[in-house]
Amino acid sequence: MSVSMKDLDPAFQGAGQKAGLEIWRIENFLPVLVPKSTYGKFFTGDSYVILKTIALKSGALRHDIHYWLGKDTSQDEAGVAAIKTVELDAALGGRAVQYREVQGHETEKFLSYFKPCIIPQEGGVSSGFKHAEAEEHKTRLFVCKGKHVVHVKEVPFARSSLNHDDIYILDTKSKIFQFNGSNSSIQERAKALEVVQYIKDTNHDGKCEIAAIEDGKLMADAETGEFWSFFGGFAPLPRKAASDEDNTVDSHPTKLHSIEKGKAKPIEADSLTRDLLDTNKCYLLDCGIEVFVWMGRSTSLDDRKSASGAAEELVHGPNRPKSHIIRVIEGFETVMFRSKFDSWPQTADVAVSEDGRGKVAALLKRQGVNVKGLLKSDPVKEEPQPYIDCTGNLQVWRVNGEEKILLPASDQSKFYSGDCYIFQYSYPGEDKEEYLIGTWFGKQSVEGERASATSLASKMVESLKFFPCQALIYEGNEPIQFYSIFQSFIVLKGGLSDGFKNCIVEKGIPDDTYKEDGIALFRVQGTGPDNMQAIQVEAAASSLNSSYCYILHSDSAVFTWSGNLTTSDNQELVERQLDLIKPNVQSKTQKEGAESDQFWALLGGKSEYPSQKIVRDAESDPHLFACNFSKGNLKVTEIYNFTQDDLMTEDIFILDIHSEIFVWVGQQVDSKNRAQALTIGESFLEHDFLLEKLSREAPIYIVMEGSEPPFFTRLFEWDSAKSAMLGNSFQRKLTLVKSGGTPTVDPPPAREAIIPRSLKVSPVTPKQKPEANDKENSISRKLESLTIQEDVKEGEVEDEEGLPVYPYERLKITSSDPITEIDVTKRETYLSSTEFREKFGMTKVVFFKLPKWKQNKLKMALQLF
Repeated sequence: MSVSMKDLDPAFQGAGQKAGLEIWRIENFLPVLVPKSTYGKFFTGDSYVILKTIALKSGALRHDIHYWLGKDTSQDEAGVAAIKTVELDAALGGRAVQYREVQGHETEKFLSYFKPCIIPQEGGVSSGFKHAEAEEHKTRLFVCKGKHVVHVKEVPFARSSLNHDDIYILDTKSKIFQFNGSNSSIQERAKALEVVQYIKDTNHDGKCEIAAIEDGKLMADAETGEFWSFFGGFAPLPRKAASDEDNTVDSHPTKLHSIEKGKAKPIEADSLTRDLLDTNKCYLLDCGIEVFVWMGRSTSLDDRKSASGAAEELVHGPNRPKSHIIRVIEGFETVMFRSKFDSWPQTADVAVSEDGRGKVAALLKRQGVNVKGLLKSDPVKEEPQPYIDCTGNLQVWRVNGEEKILLPASDQSKFYSGDCYIFQYSYPGEDKEEYLIGTWFGKQSVEGERASATSLASKMVESLKFFPCQALIYEGNEPIQFYSIFQSFIVLKGGLSDGFKNCIVEKGIPDDTYKEDGIALFRVQGTGPDNMQAIQVEAAASSLNSSYCYILHSDSAVFTWSGNLTTSDNQELVERQLDLIKPNVQSKTQKEGAESDQFWALLGGKSEYPSQKIVRDAESDPHLFACNFSKGNLKVTEIYNFTQDDLMTEDIFILDIHSEIFVWVGQQVDSKNRAQALTIGESFLEHDFLLEKLSREAPIYIVMEGSEPPFFTRLFEWDSAKSAMLGNSFQRKLTLVKSGGTPTVDPPPAREAIIPRSLKVSPVTPKQKPEANDKENSISRKLESLTIQEDVKEGEVEDEEGLPVYPYERLKITSSDPITEIDVTKRETYLSSTEFREKFGMTKVVFFKLPKWKQNKLKMALQLF
């Protein structure tokens, strides 16, 4: 599309150069910039153009343009808004998605910019209306609809406006009432309370009473009686009357039209394919509730304006409900648009360049406009951070059949590609010990042991009252959190489990399990001593890569090889990993291009190999989805511009950052749906709703409300007090509204008795055993001082009875006379049982190890679980 100076309205010069909102109102058929102080304030007689600019992690700027039409705006003004939207897109390089918004029928994306809602005011500028002047407070009635964003509409202040299906807000001079129809959902009621807070702040300067009225509640309640008095007393409500707004177009057939001389011409085709769209033309895709305008890259500005006019004409046709018009540019089609086609190539054959944007930037620069934001900037290269405390305690089990075997500390960072593993990591959180329980599936592991690993890990999470975060991780897709927990991680070929061994025997595959005295090649990678890995690869020259360092060993020789593109830091990691793989052995250093014959002989001779670094899926801008999983089918709804408040305790949500996904489960989700959380995550990866080429093996985290790990909360502006509140979504929001927005934190559940703080390994002073004739007292004392750690042989008991006892005042961190020579991580163990109960309100708990059969018996006896 050619760009000329006359196409650029002066009001749009410099627009879209930084993230945020910009709004113009159409005044005298020209766009006029609106002051930021009035953003979200719309008049029913006006038309507006709204630009949303988003800064992506890639360094690029993405634009969405909306034009909003008030119900009383003139047709001429509406037309100007539509045309100016096309012009603004041209000024931004012709890549923006454009949306037509009609008052009362706005898209959820548009409403998300102005949370919690917009309430248009009567009046206008160019339409001939006068803005409503400030006057005496007028009692008004509003109806609220929506579970994730709220559509608010003023309705006549009359009993006949009420029904059992919707939620209403009655705004009186001294009190705001929220009337909850008996058929409305808890989530809708909670969202409506955000509107109540908005009205309270906007119309009452934050000073008025709030009352929640339940449909069907007896008149004996004073506030209920007060509410009905505004309507002349209580009387049964009528059934909801059908209206045009309730018309649906689910059965509307999708139809493609080409634009010929400003008119829509139907295209007959057996199926919708990308090949039907010509880059030199514009098209309409009529889907009923949405009408898409597709504009080829080679079309002129006049062609695009004509196509927009044809779309307006289409949606104003007879017997049509209110439709959204969405305009997309070739090469920048939305997911929703692409999903309407039976086939759409992963990458369309279209030349996309910076030419259009560059030409606009050049024109504006000559006028003295700062054009920094118009051109794509280089992506900000950030080293990924683990966002987890790496000083915690780690336990690892290898899965063998339907059992798990605890690994000694020396082996817990060495995984075999043919096996499955379970890990439990405990680390200090803000105010309590946090737990991460995960499974790791090797690339060669068998399906049966994967299922066993998942089942065993889920039982561990359940035994800890679902407090831990649960992770599912595949070899080759490990997240930074996983690597940081293990710090030094080694992946070996083959496997030790019965499942793997049986599999290779059945398939007649040779066993290539790693042997210390055999030939093995390891690729070394990582960012430092706290995040380094050695991955065993095929012992062949083709496995080398100029961007990495390697360790090669046989039974009698060890070599280290450094690619030409590696750094001294990379080479330092090799030395560290060498100490773990082949300790106390002198290695022979090999530089790329100067290798010895013996080195090549061990690899079977020279061959070509790559030099490009292995690229893994990077974290992308986060997307939040509300999930509905029924009868094996997953439906999702994207939540735009999300915040922590969008996480409803009755629902399950998925947070997608491309490299990994989080399945967040609210406290009020029933046990049946909660058990489906992992299945929901796997189904999400399979469907790839954003068509972003999600890996089916991307890490999945199951996050329970109230136990959100820091690598999840970092993606929000997180308030821990909110996630600690009890009650359903409506009850919580009502508490917030009545308390002025301050969360009322309920006492936390007795979590410490369920998940005790991990004890770091430290020398234990030998203790004197109790006398045989004191057997009863000994058993009683032991039952007062236990916790459970699985898979330890019977008899491995670490009895803490011999520890000395000190006064509480001397054990405190702030003590003026502190006790020295104690394990400061276990201060509470030095209290007497009586003083422990007085200070902490529970029986003294110290830990020793027992076999599983005794654990279950003691769990019942102590009622800890």
